[in-house]
Amino acid sequence: MQALIIGCGIAGPVTAMALREVGIDAKIFEAYEQGAEDVGSFLNVASNGLAALQVLGAHHKVLSQAIPTPRMVMWSGSGKRLGEVANGLRLDDGTVSHTVLRSDLYRTMRDEATRRGIEVTYGKRLVSYDESARKVTARFADGTEATGDLLIACDGVHSRTRMILDPQAPAARYSGLYSFGGIVKDAGFTGEPGVYNMVFGKRAFFGYAERGAWGGERQLASPAEPRASATMGAVPESGETWWFANLPRRLGDVPEDWKPVLVRAFEDDANFSAELIRRSDVGSGSPIYDLPPVPVWHRGRVLLIGDAAHATSPSSGQGASLAVEDAVVLARCLRDSGSHTEAFERFEAERRPRAERVVAYSRTISNSKAAGPVARVFRDLMLPFFLKKSASQESLAWMYRYQASL
Repeated sequence: MQALIIGCGIAGPVTAMALREVGIDAKIFEAYEQGAEDVGSFLNVASNGLAALQVLGAHHKVLSQAIPTPRMVMWSGSGKRLGEVANGLRLDDGTVSHTVLRSDLYRTMRDEATRRGIEVTYGKRLVSYDESARKVTARFADGTEATGDLLIACDGVHSRTRMILDPQAPAARYSGLYSFGGIVKDAGFTGEPGVYNMVFGKRAFFGYAERGAWGGERQLASPAEPRASATMGAVPESGETWWFANLPRRLGDVPEDWKPVLVRAFEDDANFSAELIRRSDVGSGSPIYDLPPVPVWHRGRVLLIGDAAHATSPSSGQGASLAVEDAVVLARCLRDSGSHTEAFERFEAERRPRAERVVAYSRTISNSKAAGPVARVFRDLMLPFFLKKSASQESLAWMYRYQASL
């Protein structure tokens, strides 16, 4: 059996590797003319996603590029500490959730796939496909085509395959937020390495983490009280602060320069977010999308997985992890089923409830980031109670303890 995989982001290479584990050959077709080595900022790979990568023997390569981020501390824009929650749950071997540059994760997964003999072809933008009784043929914009037994769509939230599969499929849904990210070296601000500090600002949402290990006693500094790290006698080894911002904005309302817009959004907050932005190359913001429930995940020999089927906003930190889980579960279903139809049905039955629950959970968090003045006051009053309730490691066990297995 041979699978045609559409898309070489994160889901594509991981799916190809998972299929190879159960004896299914796969070829990857990427729309862009070259790889995405320099695309995106950074993302969270939660412990459940790392557990799925362990199944494929690919987790060590990701961990070598990433920083452990097992905790999140929440703050209000006024500098009040709202509470703390776990960012994932430790695996049995002690592995915690990690943060990695998207470009590093992409490169690591693609290179590992090619090392295992999986072919990646660039400049292959899907325009249509045809099915026969036993095969499926993908047709590309450059006039070429490829034929296989299955077509697996890993082409993201704006999936072309999804629209061909079901012309009535819902389009991507704008969250109301633009996303930005950056890394500042030698920022001079203190913080505990590996801890995400999440700030519900007055006009926008800001998150940051320090990369490195402290040479002295670890302390958690309030973002309301920025202090030079030299005053503590301890400096992160790498001297890097990784930050991201989510800015409520009307879709398409794009200024010539985002930096002053972001600075104004954060300059009245009691933390150093505006200063970090001033010292960063902000670049272009990316609108954040997710997907409402997609009625059709598969038809015939074609299946949607990852963001093409159930894109989630980054607020849950689960996008990459869901894609890896999908890949492992799909491989198992194909191995253990009597036909591809049965395999696709089993895959959807197992994955749809979980994926849609994560999408809904993540959308709730995104909505809180775009709260208006009245909703913001209510949020800051109630959030400490919700965080205290969810501080128990079992409160989000449904999300983090999922085991994808072959």
